[in-house]
Amino acid sequence: MSTRTSYVPGTPSWVDVMVPNRDAAKNFYGALFGWTFEDMPDPESANVVYTNCSSNGHLVCGLMELSAEMQAGGMPAVWSTYIDTADADETASRVTGAGGTVMMPVMDVFDIGRMAMFLDPTGAAFGVWQAKIHMGAGLVNEPYGFCWNELDTRDTAAASSFYDTVFGWKSQALEGPMDYFEWKLGDATVGGMMPMPEGMPAAVPNFWLTYFAVADCDVSVAQITELGGGLAMGPMDIPAGRFAVVHDPAGATFAVMKLAEIL
Repeated sequence: MSTRTSYVPGTPSWVDVMVPNRDAAKNFYGALFGWTFEDMPDPESANVVYTNCSSNGHLVCGLMELSAEMQAGGMPAVWSTYIDTADADETASRVTGAGGTVMMPVMDVFDIGRMAMFLDPTGAAFGVWQAKIHMGAGLVNEPYGFCWNELDTRDTAAASSFYDTVFGWKSQALEGPMDYFEWKLGDATVGGMMPMPEGMPAAVPNFWLTYFAVADCDVSVAQITELGGGLAMGPMDIPAGRFAVVHDPAGATFAVMKLAEIL
C-alpha cells in the first residue's frame, strides 16, 4: 500500500474539490471510489464546512461547498492541486516575484497547517500547503487516491520558468507522438505538463488536472456516466497506464487511470 507520512517540499501533497452541493458530491464520489467522509465545521463560521475524504482509513483529499457568493459570481466546480512547502510565506514571495498572482493570501488553517492559493503567469490556479498536524494525503498512487498532477497550459515555456523559480522544478520533454513534459525535482518526478489540447475553447483557463488511480479505467468510466458524470476524453492507453478525462455531475474535471505499475 502506497502510504505517506511526509512530503518533500515541492511535491504535490493534497487535492480538493469545490462543489455547489456537498451532499451530492459525497453521493457521487462515495459510490465511485468508496470514500468515507468526515465533516470538519469551522468553529468561527457555521456556514463553512470542510470535508476530509478517506479510503481504507487513509486521507486522500478534501471536499468543500462553494459559498452562495462564489456561485453567484460564476465560480465553477473545480479540483485543485496543492504543493508542499516548508514556508508558505516565502513561497508566496517567490510566486509574486516570478510573475504569479495571489488569489488567497497565506492563512492559518487552525493548527493543522498554512495555505495559500495562486495563479501562475499562464493563469492556472494552484495552492501550497505548509503542513503542521495535517501533512497531506496519506494514500497515493493506488486505488483510490490521487496518482498524478498535470498542468495543461497554452504557454509551456512561461510555466517552466515560473515553476523552476518557485519550486526548483525542471521540465523534461518525453519522447513520443505528443508533446509532454515531466516535472523533475532533483531526481524525482513530481508531475507532468502538456500544451493545452487544440480545439479547447478560449474561455477554458489553463488548469491543473488531478488523476485518481482506479482498479479498472473502463469500469470507472461506466460508473461515472451511470452516476451522472460525463466523459471528456478516452479511455486511452499510454505508457503509464490506461486513463480517461471525466467530470462529476457538477462539472468538476478530473482523470481516472489504471496504472501500468506503481509510480
